[in-house]
Amino acid sequence: MINLILQPLLISLIIQLLFFVYAAVNKTDKVTDLSYGLTFILIALFFLARSSFQFVQIVLFLMVLAWGLRLVSYLLTRILKIKADSRFDEIREDFLKFAGFWLTQALTVWIIMLPSVFVFNLTEKLTFSVVTAIGFIVWLTGLTIETFADKQKFEFKNKKENKGKWIQSGLWKYSRHPNYFGEMLCWWGIYIFALPFLSGWSYLTIVSPLFISFMLLFVSGVPPLEKRYDERYKDNEEYQKYKKNTSLIIPFIK
Repeated sequence: MINLILQPLLISLIIQLLFFVYAAVNKTDKVTDLSYGLTFILIALFFLARSSFQFVQIVLFLMVLAWGLRLVSYLLTRILKIKADSRFDEIREDFLKFAGFWLTQALTVWIIMLPSVFVFNLTEKLTFSVVTAIGFIVWLTGLTIETFADKQKFEFKNKKENKGKWIQSGLWKYSRHPNYFGEMLCWWGIYIFALPFLSGWSYLTIVSPLFISFMLLFVSGVPPLEKRYDERYKDNEEYQKYKKNTSLIIPFIK
């Protein structure tokens, strides 16, 4: 049990350390998001290679892979276009703060991957159930919402006539952060998918979807964006109306 918990942590720390060294030496943001999505994929691949290669485990790997590839491709395309990520403007030159970000990213990947790691480690016969199917549907719904939300915002931001504006079309008409809603659904879906195969202490891997939900809602997701928009559009009546009448996370639900 201890090895099963520590192994993904060690892998995540090593990968993030390698990317951190490259980013710190070259003062670049281009590998930050690449390393995040790639670490999920590599951990899943490592444990799948050591698994009993059952159909459930292969499907779970493909779920993590699809999520990771989508994230990597989108964020890599974005950073190559914008060149630098404003999130790191205040910490890029501060070694300890920059290192702290990468450590946090390593720990985040580790915690989120725990339910998947436990399923990959099982050797008894694993069969699909109604709960597993529900988990897959929740995950697919989240991935679809996240994909369309990111695509809509990326296309909106890249039109010159939209410079200085906020998006309030497509999925963003019904939620101010539909991409984060989709992200949370993905990991709740994976936990539900894994749920029939968990037992005893492994039920505590619910910390995975709880953690990513907490981070997005209260730490690194919604709060900094809401603060930025509140400062930028504090005197804009149309934005204040949009904020008042549009759900924060869950579409349609204020």
